[in-house]
Amino acid sequence: MKRLLLLTLLAQSGLAAEAPKLELKHPSSFSVQPSDRNPFWPIGWKPAGKGSAEPVGPAIPPASFAVTSITLDPGAHFAIINGKVMGEGQQFGLQMGGQIYQVTVKSIEDGRVVLTRGNEEIVVPLRRK
Repeated sequence: MKRLLLLTLLAQSGLAAEAPKLELKHPSSFSVQPSDRNPFWPIGWKPAGKGSAEPVGPAIPPASFAVTSITLDPGAHFAIINGKVMGEGQQFGLQMGGQIYQVTVKSIEDGRVVLTRGNEEIVVPLRRK
């Protein structure tokens, strides 16, 4: 603090020609390799893998789904798919064999439901008795 005050007084009086330059012994640096973990991520958190949008596994047939009821309200559309109430945009898991596949309800229309899995689109008609 005294040194700063002295330098300030010398600079104001015009006696100091130039302030001494500071040299760092150990300058800090930061570099991240592509395989390193981002230090700003929470501990234990891992990013989702960047996979392709292509579905892995066999194509899912429309017979794998049972659409038993469709309700078309002005504000929302609902359908009962495999015994559960689903809305547009909702995701659910379908178990086939030993695998569970993620399926999204794309749209609910009069008499049918359109589901998606990756780029695959599955149109399931309403089962009528």
